[in-house]
Amino acid sequence: MEEKTNTQTSIPTATSPDGKGTDAAAAIYDRIVELLKTVYDPEIPVNLYDLGLIYRIELSDDLTQLDVDMTLTAPSCPMADFLVEDVRQKLETIDTLQAVRVNLVFEPEWTQDMMSEEAKLEMGML
Repeated sequence: MEEKTNTQTSIPTATSPDGKGTDAAAAIYDRIVELLKTVYDPEIPVNLYDLGLIYRIELSDDLTQLDVDMTLTAPSCPMADFLVEDVRQKLETIDTLQAVRVNLVFEPEWTQDMMSEEAKLEMGML
């Protein structure tokens, strides 16, 4: 199985029965990232993806199951339930997915170094 990687996640490229890869996984992955970039922590004007809060995106080989590991900027974030539910609801809008699981994790601990350059610029850190 080949993997497409970005700084935060990896996703398998779907393979048809004859062993040839398809562009379907890449298209779904792009849609996942697009949707994740619409979820914002109400206290921070940067989306969760660019903040580096999305640790893992894993799509099943048949492109119907999605697992996402995410964290928070602080373990005691009062918006945790809202953010996890917002991520799940947005990802469930992808037609090909039959199941979406969003897991809240705290290892490794989030740091500002995990933010994208764009997020750092938005926050005035560059």
